[in-house]
Amino acid sequence: MSTSAGTHHAPGPQYLVAGRYRLKSRIGGGGMGTVWLARDQLLDRDVAVKQVVSTEGLTEDSAENVRRRAMREGRIAAKLSHRNAIAMHDVALDRGEPWLVMEYLPSRSVAQILHATQTLTPVEAAQIGAQVADAMVEAHAAGIVHRDIKPGNILIAEGGRNAGLVKITDFGISRAKDDVTLTQTGVITGTPAYFAPEVARGADPQEASDVYSLGATVYTMVEGQPPFGIDDNSIALLHKVARARINPMERAAELEPVLLRLLEPSPTKRPSMVQARDLLAAFAAGSRGTRDQVLTGLITRPGAGTPVWSQRTGRASTTGSHRPAAGPTLPPYAQTMPADRGSRDLTREGLSPTLMSTPRPQSTPRYSSDPGSPTPQQNSQPSHPSVYGPPPRSSATSSTALAVSVFAFFAVLAVMVVLAIALLR
Repeated sequence: MSTSAGTHHAPGPQYLVAGRYRLKSRIGGGGMGTVWLARDQLLDRDVAVKQVVSTEGLTEDSAENVRRRAMREGRIAAKLSHRNAIAMHDVALDRGEPWLVMEYLPSRSVAQILHATQTLTPVEAAQIGAQVADAMVEAHAAGIVHRDIKPGNILIAEGGRNAGLVKITDFGISRAKDDVTLTQTGVITGTPAYFAPEVARGADPQEASDVYSLGATVYTMVEGQPPFGIDDNSIALLHKVARARINPMERAAELEPVLLRLLEPSPTKRPSMVQARDLLAAFAAGSRGTRDQVLTGLITRPGAGTPVWSQRTGRASTTGSHRPAAGPTLPPYAQTMPADRGSRDLTREGLSPTLMSTPRPQSTPRYSSDPGSPTPQQNSQPSHPSVYGPPPRSSATSSTALAVSVFAFFAVLAVMVVLAIALLR
């Protein structure tokens, strides 16, 4: 077979894709290629464009297979029109290379958030899961199996009126039931830590597999690591998943029964995605909300109206300070995090059980969303004289006291002189 023709080129910032999409900066990558922030020159809007793995050097058959994959992903994503799913705008061909053009959402993935916060509360995790499930209900109705639901493929919008909006993305290895299978026989695609047991054993992913992956994702949000832990040896991890023995839950509390249903080892006994959505939504609503409020609401900070992830936690934050409403002290993930926390693994090292548990009601300190702002202790007025010393006196106060003293001295002296003259007479 001959290799595909074409001049090798490496697109970078300012490159114009298909004569329409001007690349601005690289914003991520997926299983099939690199994702760029770009400007749609025709509609004058920001978009995310995904550069599918280059066909340079591939045989014609292999190159055509890559193009078909890209077109398939575009067709699959275009079938979805849901508030909680990233929209597909276009599939563009540039010099024979396919590019996927998608909705751009300023956001962080749940995986990035967990690297900074370790865990989320069960209520927040359930609401995120319910909204993802709502989008997947529509996907399953269209005959689409995602096959790779995980924290890295769930985005939380930040900034503006959409802050806290949840969206599922990356249907790159999704499969529509009526499509020709493009993966090689026997090859498992996806992320092993979030596989359903039957997939780890080699079965073809189905809707029930997506339900399990969603349960594993919500489990990770609450517990801080996937149900089968973390293992660099993917084969060993696959064996753990295939045995379907999840690690005991320590933080899920009342959410545990729901997660156990989603993580049912037998796919035939698992709830449908509709049932999974309703179970998670009912838990998130509790006695204070409704199912619709959970499915359409933004993810917000407990006890306040500002979304948890409406602002990045970095040294360049310019969002100003925020004082939470009176009530329980904010949990650790709602406080400002140092920039270097984002590089840590999904572990709970360095956090005591007391810190990670549900906070007890107490007086509410003042917090700031700006890492450079004072800490709660710094906001308090100093009161210990041996540490802070007495407040300094102003020069004006000292001058006044001196003048009063001089006046009093001469007044007393004058009285004494008058008394002495009177006595002499």
